[in-house]
Amino acid sequence: MDYKDITDFVHQLYGTEDFVPLSVPRFVGNEKKYLEACIDSTYVSSVGPFVDRFEEEIACYTGAVRAVVCVSGTNALHMALLLAGVERGDEILTQSLTFIATCNAISYIGAHPVFIDVDRETLGLSPDALDAWLEKYAFLSQGVCRNRRTGRRIRACVPMHTFGHPARIEEIAAVCGKWGIELVEDAAESIGSRYHGRHTGTFGRIGALSFNGNKTLTTGGGGMLLFNDPELGARAKHLTTQAKVPHRWEFRHDEIGYNYRMPNINAALGCAQLENLDRIIASKREVAAEYKRFFEGRDGFAFVSEPDGSFSNYWLNAILLPSRAEREAFLEYTNDHGVMTRPVWELMTDLPMFEGCERDAQRNTRFLADRIVNLPSSPRV
Repeated sequence: MDYKDITDFVHQLYGTEDFVPLSVPRFVGNEKKYLEACIDSTYVSSVGPFVDRFEEEIACYTGAVRAVVCVSGTNALHMALLLAGVERGDEILTQSLTFIATCNAISYIGAHPVFIDVDRETLGLSPDALDAWLEKYAFLSQGVCRNRRTGRRIRACVPMHTFGHPARIEEIAAVCGKWGIELVEDAAESIGSRYHGRHTGTFGRIGALSFNGNKTLTTGGGGMLLFNDPELGARAKHLTTQAKVPHRWEFRHDEIGYNYRMPNINAALGCAQLENLDRIIASKREVAAEYKRFFEGRDGFAFVSEPDGSFSNYWLNAILLPSRAEREAFLEYTNDHGVMTRPVWELMTDLPMFEGCERDAQRNTRFLADRIVNLPSSPRV
């Protein structure tokens, strides 16, 4: 394959002959203004008006009943699992095609990931594969789902909305409901994405967002918990602020808590970013549309489009190449010629920490991992 026309197209797409990065943030609104206000107020740590405002505005934007900030998306996932009742020794059904944070959060508790295959169309956890695995290997005992082979409790399921494309989350939720399994959505990459008009991260009782530096909305570093249960949200706020009992001067703590508080200075950046989020997503969708048109009819390339019934933020654009060898050649050429491209993350099942974990056949997972390449996806605002 000749890749020169592709690198030429990307440079033209972004109007530059210089190196084109994979995903960089854009600060086109009140970011500097809010940061200066935050500094002038001296409230730059975990207390301040931007923290409350950011939580309220994200809840409104996503349709969640309550939102609680965290210092990272990984912390948000960790807290979500704790709030879902996950305990040491439990099993968590998730996908191997994901960023390491998903499995790190599971491991912090001492739980065991079980890897279920993904759909080729969504790149996210397959509800069909999930149901098939549970029918074969799980049983219900007094309302508790357990693994026939290990005897362990299967407490939760953590699907991830890959690259911002919604998984078939309604069907996943239905399977989880049938088996009495808690649904915890890893919506780290999908701020602004919707499935049948509903924001990702709101289909279970708890969802988690990420605002890392390369995300569609960034606070530099940070995350957010989304809740449909206001009491659960209040408990999350308590636990993430060191479980401190409110008092004007006393320092009393009523249980083990966590220092997962987002600083006010990061929340200030988030508030400014949120004001332009729809504009940023519109720009990213325009970029995706141009990629889609470019790759249509080109043999050997398949552009990953938003799934049916979905609205995707297109956090990272992706194409599929015919083989792993072709993918490697493409990665080498593009990166040598001023266009940053990346393969998907190393599969969790291939990492030494998780290679002994249970998994199904992983056919779609392996097919995709050998072929996916991410393309430059920054908004042009």
